[in-house]
Amino acid sequence: MSGGRLDWLAGAGTPLRGELSVPGDKSVSHRAVMLAALAEGNSRITGFLEGEDTRATAAIFQRLGVRIEAEGAQRYVHGVGLHGLQPPSGPLDCGNAGTGMRLLTGLLAGQGFASELVGDASLSRRPMGRVIEPLRRMGAEIDSEPGGLPPLRIHANNDLQGIVFESQIASAQIKSAVLLAGLYAAGETAVREPHPTRDYTERMLEAFGWPITFGPGWARLSGGHRLRATDVDVPADFSSAAFFLVAASVIPGSELLLRRVGMNPRRTGLLAALRLMGADITEEKPGEQGGEPVADLRVRHARLRGILVPTDLVPDMIDEFPALFVAAALAEGRTVVSGAAELRVKESDRIAVMTTGLRAWAPGSKKPPTGL
Repeated sequence: MSGGRLDWLAGAGTPLRGELSVPGDKSVSHRAVMLAALAEGNSRITGFLEGEDTRATAAIFQRLGVRIEAEGAQRYVHGVGLHGLQPPSGPLDCGNAGTGMRLLTGLLAGQGFASELVGDASLSRRPMGRVIEPLRRMGAEIDSEPGGLPPLRIHANNDLQGIVFESQIASAQIKSAVLLAGLYAAGETAVREPHPTRDYTERMLEAFGWPITFGPGWARLSGGHRLRATDVDVPADFSSAAFFLVAASVIPGSELLLRRVGMNPRRTGLLAALRLMGADITEEKPGEQGGEPVADLRVRHARLRGILVPTDLVPDMIDEFPALFVAAALAEGRTVVSGAAELRVKESDRIAVMTTGLRAWAPGSKKPPTGL
């Protein structure tokens, strides 16, 4: 403790050995609550991520008239059906959940009542125009602050129309917002992307019984169907596992087994990048949970080398770049990444944050990192 500031000090440790389970996947947890709330019947969500973002989403649906019971890492959701949500008594607070706000904008765009989505100071600076624009093309009426910033005021609307949306940005959140609005739209809604993004929403819609067709870079559905309650077992979060994959790779003598990690092919770009760098990571006991592929990951220490990261991996590792930066800093040689501009509009400017932190630890630096 110095000058009222708490300093954290760390020293060299022993090899990482053993087995562990990381928390549930945040993206799957968000979507599981949303679709379970709109389904007919009762759903149980196991492995729900106990985080502020996912709790904010669950709290919003409770304010919309959905009964949700919590029991440890489980949620019991009493679905109200596609048209059973109730008008909220005031603004709906998304906290810091960008995923929650963007997906809810699409979901609420076709409701027969008005709503307002708000967030904390950080979320209020994040761009929402990229979601608002295609929803307006579907007939939604959405007001925002200048620049497409929150709060978002969504007007009552029962007349959405399906569209074919050619997205200029590779974003699973934009795609998901349009598809969720498409549940309430007349006709067919289709999304095409410049690069394939995560297909969590598509897989979960299919698990809840909604007719949908999709593949890398495209998805298509029509309105007028029903969601059926189903139990969802949320896989372990790949982003949380990423730091252990890197740590065990760079610490000599390490061997870790990570249990039931989500292996969605649109999420595991870091795994492919680490293997190109020479990482020793194997997949064991492949299976499926909640419509998502899973596997145990065994990682052993290996000498990493710098690479030119293939640009087609970038959209599939957008949340794991901090872990990649650490691996690159400890690898032999130079690692080059391009096409990662989306990192500057996440919860924080992740490029600037990681640059500050890693420079502080550069050879010859005696200063502790101040930017992490």
